[in-house]
Amino acid sequence: MNSRIIVTGAAGFIGRNVVAELNRRGFTNLLLVDHLGCDDKWKNLLGLKFEDLISPDSFHKLINSSAPPEALACIHLGACSATTESDADFLLENNYRTTRHLCEWSLATGTRFVYASSAATYGDGSLGYSDDDETTRQLAPLNMYGYSKHMFDLWALEQGLFDRITGLKYFNVYGPYEDHKDNMRSLVQKAYYQVRDHGYLNLFKSHDPNYADGEQMRDFIYVKDAVDVTLFFALESPQGGLFNCGTGIARTWVDLAHALFNAMQRPPDIRFIDMPEELRGKYQYYTCSAVEKLRQTTYSHPFTSLEEGVKDYVQSHLASRP
Repeated sequence: MNSRIIVTGAAGFIGRNVVAELNRRGFTNLLLVDHLGCDDKWKNLLGLKFEDLISPDSFHKLINSSAPPEALACIHLGACSATTESDADFLLENNYRTTRHLCEWSLATGTRFVYASSAATYGDGSLGYSDDDETTRQLAPLNMYGYSKHMFDLWALEQGLFDRITGLKYFNVYGPYEDHKDNMRSLVQKAYYQVRDHGYLNLFKSHDPNYADGEQMRDFIYVKDAVDVTLFFALESPQGGLFNCGTGIARTWVDLAHALFNAMQRPPDIRFIDMPEELRGKYQYYTCSAVEKLRQTTYSHPFTSLEEGVKDYVQSHLASRP
């Protein structure tokens, strides 16, 4: 069987960690797809082993050619992940139509297809965070990014494709190699430098009377666990479906802050600031993935606790960087 694996968005945050883990497992026959642009995202590729690296445009020409590539799996992580992106046409083309094109090519060639959906599809969370099909049909994302991901989920669901492909709704992923994401970096990464340079951490005040300042909650998942789930479906399990990729445990921003201060061996100093007006109507106060559907597969690995993940991220990666 062809052992080549295609990874789109390979120089991105989750993509880079997927490629590194594939290398660790002995896979080097990799076709990486990404747009590197003019920033330092290319540095994420340093130390990785792969067969070739091509742009998304070149990749689409390749799969449309008379001699398209053969592959064991296509792990599609290449998309615009900015929840604040306002160009709806760009998101429609980049996150929906491109994913649909790659899915159709994968199905036609017998290539395993695993793609990134998002917890942003759940909107304000009023319908809960179940990844069952009926809930998926009713979701109303709060922003165009979430809607562009939701569009493909719905298309795949209505086409009856989830017996052959896998979508993963990543929750709040944090970990090494997210530096290039600018404002979309995890709070762990941004907070580390604020605490290092100033000694304190700013958190948004709550504008919901049901939540105290800093008590807004998220399902934080360490990138190593997100990668493990991704490769489970790409390489080990033939089972398809749309699955949450989170820990199933909600933690507060204050919990995260204390984990960070402890990892940095500094006394906690948390200060609360007003949330920008433009974010207040689109802000999620609580997210927590339902993991029953994932656990009904043979995936049984435990998830890293927030304290353990933050400590590993800080001490094995961030502390050694300028």
